[in-house]
Amino acid sequence: MIAPLLPTYARIDVAFERGEGARLFTADGQSYLDFGAGIAVNALGHAHPHLVEALAAQAAKLWHTSNLYRIPEGERLAERLIATCFADTVFFTNSGAEAVECAIKMARKFHAVSGDPERFKIITFDGAFHGRTLATIAAGGQEKYLEGFGPKAEGFVQVPFDDVAAVEATVDGTTAAILLEPVQGEGGIRPFSARTLKALRQLCNAHGLLLIFDEVQCGTGRTGRLFAHQSSGVTPDIMAIAKAIGGGFPMGACLATEAAAKGMTAGTHGSTFGGNPLAMAVGNAVLDVVLADGFLDRVRACGLQLAQKLARLKDEFPDIIAEVRGGGLMIGIKCHVANTELVSACFDEHLLTVGAGDNVVRLLPPLIVSDDDLGEAVTRLETACRRLSGTSRAAVANG
Repeated sequence: MIAPLLPTYARIDVAFERGEGARLFTADGQSYLDFGAGIAVNALGHAHPHLVEALAAQAAKLWHTSNLYRIPEGERLAERLIATCFADTVFFTNSGAEAVECAIKMARKFHAVSGDPERFKIITFDGAFHGRTLATIAAGGQEKYLEGFGPKAEGFVQVPFDDVAAVEATVDGTTAAILLEPVQGEGGIRPFSARTLKALRQLCNAHGLLLIFDEVQCGTGRTGRLFAHQSSGVTPDIMAIAKAIGGGFPMGACLATEAAAKGMTAGTHGSTFGGNPLAMAVGNAVLDVVLADGFLDRVRACGLQLAQKLARLKDEFPDIIAEVRGGGLMIGIKCHVANTELVSACFDEHLLTVGAGDNVVRLLPPLIVSDDDLGEAVTRLETACRRLSGTSRAAVANG
């Protein structure tokens, strides 16, 4: 008999009643240190007072009007986002997948209105994850997400990760854009090098292509920059964001230059709930905190502190930890054991982590994580590694 909730998730048997900062609590009072942050969503932790106040105040006034009318808080949020980056215009969505869908449509429409409708194909990279719609699973190209859903949506070509020569060899008269995550999240916390990003920008300029960045997971402060690509000095033409920009409230956005967005005129795209007053109030509240003086500096400092502590654990448990990678508070632990074993062992220590591709465990704590939280998390991770290390060594000894 099927469950009332469609069984598309293998849910862990725990339910949380409330949260505070970097901690979650069950109904019976058990505390968990949350280093998954809802998969990089709860950027300001749980029940952040500024977000709670902003949402409650807006909820008491107005929830929804639709995009048939002006939404002043959305206009303000768009202007604030534009002031921080390359973009000239913003379309608000409810999720990351919708933001990427908007970016895909925008790139195709750009070429269509430029007189080149045959240019609709988008080059993406192995290991990518761009969402769960039919178009975005095709963009990601991972067989496990494509299987059973019929023919793969046309128009996406995958090349090896971080391989500029493969991209160059793939570009032809039907190519519209290049789409990538500056740091692959689901793919295993794999950053593209600044050298590759610069080469791809030059390639796009040379061939009249659009460069699209998917910063749904790595954006809005996660790497210690407001947007991950900003550390490279490379700017895209279009960018999708979500997750952290809503701080836990469902929202996303597609940002673009005026030139890239030239085909997106009235009636070409829309959303019933995208940019609703509740989401816009929360998004503005998130920016209030993340853009405050010193906030991102502290994220970078915390990331360095965490990376140093994890480097020590790697040295202590070389049979468990193969590599520590990433930056800011987007850290990946590549494992010698199955990553599911380390996730489970951490859970037993009441430390929440998230698995990823390439046999990686992700650490994605809230950006407001304290030094004490970092130290406690590493202690719990050390206990988990010690237990797994003892198990693996015993297995080898018993041979």
